[in-house]
Amino acid sequence: MNKITTSILLIATLGIGFGAGYLFFGKQMAMNDLQTMTESGERKALFWRNPMNPTITSPVFMKDEMGMDYLPVYADEGKPKEREVIFWRNPMNPAITSPVFTKDEMGMDYLPVYAEGGSDSLEPAGTVTIDPVTVQNIGVRTAEVKVKTLSREINALGHIDFNEERLARLHPKTSGWIESMNVDETGTKVNHDSILLSIYSPDLVAAQREYLLALNTWEKSKNTTSKSVLKSARERLELFDVPEHQIIELKKSRKIKKQLHIHSPFQGRVMNIGARDGQYVTPKDQLYLIADLSRIWVNVDVFEDQLSWVNLGDRAAMSVRAEPGRLYNGKVTFIHPVLNSKSRTARVRLEFNNSDQSLKPGMFANVVLYSNPQENAVVVPSESIIRSGSREQVFVVRAPGKFEPREVTIGVTASGLTQIRNGVKEGEQVVTSSQFLIDSESKLREATAKMMAAMSADKESMEADMSMDDMDMSDMEMGE
Repeated sequence: MNKITTSILLIATLGIGFGAGYLFFGKQMAMNDLQTMTESGERKALFWRNPMNPTITSPVFMKDEMGMDYLPVYADEGKPKEREVIFWRNPMNPAITSPVFTKDEMGMDYLPVYAEGGSDSLEPAGTVTIDPVTVQNIGVRTAEVKVKTLSREINALGHIDFNEERLARLHPKTSGWIESMNVDETGTKVNHDSILLSIYSPDLVAAQREYLLALNTWEKSKNTTSKSVLKSARERLELFDVPEHQIIELKKSRKIKKQLHIHSPFQGRVMNIGARDGQYVTPKDQLYLIADLSRIWVNVDVFEDQLSWVNLGDRAAMSVRAEPGRLYNGKVTFIHPVLNSKSRTARVRLEFNNSDQSLKPGMFANVVLYSNPQENAVVVPSESIIRSGSREQVFVVRAPGKFEPREVTIGVTASGLTQIRNGVKEGEQVVTSSQFLIDSESKLREATAKMMAAMSADKESMEADMSMDDMDMSDMEMGE
């Protein structure tokens, strides 16, 4: 029995000595390896994680499906840093807080609010810092602040009409019979000074005879009186709209012309014909209506509350269904002084070039008026602005993953862009998507900062009240 006990004690002693030696030398080797890694500046990766999905890891280095390298995770990164809990807040109402952990009426745990260690005290209140992986997961997109020319857009329905300044209504200056018509189809294109028709009039025949008589008298006498009579006879022919070439021909041939021509005053289209061959016409009858369609008018109705933005010379863009995809550019040429009492709109006249005559009077058109142009305006995408009713703000990217809320003053909006009069500068980056998620976190950070400041002020006030200088210790006994 004594031998067995002695053997057991001997084996136990050897085991304990062997284990102690192993632990000592193993620890010494680990310390030597750690010292070697520290001296060489290298760190050993515990494992590797997917760059797009941190939940996917690998014990060895590899690449993902897109060929991106897995990222190493080191030992010092795996140790979570302890953060100080300042207070606890209600999960449903952030305004309700507690200095210790508790639960609300529904049994939900209060959420901890940590001290933001290492934050810059000079940063504006509400600045949010988000992990880059989270930024990608919530779909944060940004856009650059640019400088452009921006105008307010007014959309209206337009009606294409004739240019009234380029309309000609032809009437004869004397009564007569139409002998022949060179243009007898509506819509025919005519050039400047084209012969439209020939007319026989007894008054024109008498005027020609009078002119020839005055011309013969002048050639015989060459005195002042005959010259004055010749001038009056020629003026009478001109007042009857006898063309110049027929007067010259009459002077050369000395033969009275039975038919006199009526010419087109400009290039255009015949819109209406009011007489036919052989018809007896008087000065009351309209022979032709000719319109120059190279420039046309477009009338649009603008509502009363938009009139203050419309000015003469403002740019206008127009599209019609007959020419899909084509944009016509014109300008405002006249604003009617009378308001329609029923529709509460005022008519605005636009003028457009129509050299190819693709625009037809009577068409309807979609018109956009670009009024109140702002040159060199600082603009951001309209969706980047958060409107709370009392103010407008955007989130500016200060650094990767860091977003600063900034209050801005906005101007006109057009083509998906909004002018920023004050608050941002050209070249800065603003958040255009998921900004409402960032705004929620920003408001929480701002409220926390204000609460921390109030708590700090209360603490300083209490310390000041309890200072030893203000305490009366004359009646205190020091014996006990």
